[in-house]
Amino acid sequence: MIEIKKPTLKEVGAMRNLLRPEVERGVILERTADEIANAIRSYNVAWEEGEIVGFCALHIHSPSLAEIRSLIVKESHRGRGIATSIIEVSLKEALGLGVKEVLVLTYQRTLFEKLGFVEVSKEAIPDHKIWADCIKCKYFPICEEIALIKRF
Repeated sequence: MIEIKKPTLKEVGAMRNLLRPEVERGVILERTADEIANAIRSYNVAWEEGEIVGFCALHIHSPSLAEIRSLIVKESHRGRGIATSIIEVSLKEALGLGVKEVLVLTYQRTLFEKLGFVEVSKEAIPDHKIWADCIKCKYFPICEEIALIKRF
């Protein structure tokens, strides 16, 4: 059974290990141990039988805008609705915080559209997002990810 909860700092290493293959493929940006630790309260982690099998972060950009980032599900656990569950918990958290919009940059359009996200122009993304994160990507500035927003 999958349980979604907040991680503690002792899980940072396991979270980085889960990210590593996707970072190497260029699908997810590298997050250092310090970056994950600094943002530990923004993560929602999926557990099964004592093992982390997925997670994502809800990063707050402003009083009205948040972003779902670093969504990952262990390859052997994909196709079981874990990503959807993690995203739904994060969206509920965003709504509870009073966020009006949640942004995502993703290759997984269908997953997010099923959850009410709609595509937006990348030009609509706040500049601080581009310069804080996207510039670190090996694909910058030629990015194949799709920008989607969910409005509450």
